[in-house]
Amino acid sequence: MNIRKMKIDDYDEIYNLWMSCAGMGLNNFDDSRDGIDKFINRNPDTCFVALIENKIVGAILAGNDGRRGFIYHTAVSPRFRKQGIGRKLVDTAMLALKQCGINKVALVVFDKNIDGNAFWESLGFSVRNDLTYRNKVLTEMIRIDT
Repeated sequence: MNIRKMKIDDYDEIYNLWMSCAGMGLNNFDDSRDGIDKFINRNPDTCFVALIENKIVGAILAGNDGRRGFIYHTAVSPRFRKQGIGRKLVDTAMLALKQCGINKVALVVFDKNIDGNAFWESLGFSVRNDLTYRNKVLTEMIRIDT
């Protein structure tokens, strides 16, 4: 297994990987090719893919705001789980974030994603019961009738 920095040319393969993983939450804006391209360009040293025989079997998006690190869309192909690939991706991203001067990392996992929550707990990520996660969409889809 080899880990390397993610490139936008990996997008189609990564998207197919995400779609193969139950519990992933994707949206049309942020997770489009353009959205991921923006993320990689902003965080060129902290996003990675895992390859076996030149095929992407794992991916992690990680970035920071200069103060805190954030991890998104960590996935390993169901066929290649329980081999340490996810852990290696996380360790690689965490080291890259640390090299950027980041000391704390956060992530969001859907409650119903039992496997995902078990994975993150096994890596020492704790649940924060004192917070309420909130978001607001700034860009709505606009329908244009022609």
